[in-house]
Amino acid sequence: MSEVLTDSIQDYLKAIFDLTENGTPASTNALARRLGVEPASITGMVQKLAASRPALVEYRKHHGVKLTAAGKRAALEVIRHHRLLETWLVASLGYSWDQVHSEAERLEHVISEDFEERIAAALGEPTRDPHGEPIPGPDLVMPSDQSIPLEAVQAGKKATVRRVDAQDREFLRRLELLRLLPGTRVAVVEVSPVDHVMKVRIGARGTIAVLGPAITGRVFVETG
Repeated sequence: MSEVLTDSIQDYLKAIFDLTENGTPASTNALARRLGVEPASITGMVQKLAASRPALVEYRKHHGVKLTAAGKRAALEVIRHHRLLETWLVASLGYSWDQVHSEAERLEHVISEDFEERIAAALGEPTRDPHGEPIPGPDLVMPSDQSIPLEAVQAGKKATVRRVDAQDREFLRRLELLRLLPGTRVAVVEVSPVDHVMKVRIGARGTIAVLGPAITGRVFVETG
């Protein structure tokens, strides 16, 4: 690959992967919000990535951007680094789950493939990180995840928390206080048709919590 994958390029590829998981291209405005960069800078970078050899993205003005096969592999590589590092920091160094995202953001760009393999082996080849996010395998294939936002679950249904949004420390601390963690069973008791606020029974103790969309849209579950 002739294009040097700088930290910035890796951050772009990872962000594009996240924004296009639903199959639709990412807009430059969405990328700008995700990365905290001006839209004009986004356009310049995606044009550069589209012109690299091999091309890392496909970009059409006013139609958004998506990863090529080469771009997707590069994105999955850095995502694998990030999620393995988060898992290792919690399991081996005593970090809490709300501390590891920023640490992994810094380290994901610099670890070697040998270091990555050693972490994975030491951890027993984990398939999910501390936030429940699936970890791409050594073949850079993302494990299947069928989870849906908790806000999509109807009243009277039960579900298991599978993953949560990992980037906001205060959000993670709130989930920990609620015990709304990966693996926890929940039952939706009631949903307000006006503001979509949910009354949810959490865990074996059956604690009742009233949750708004700011939480239920960022906690992902499997029903049944």
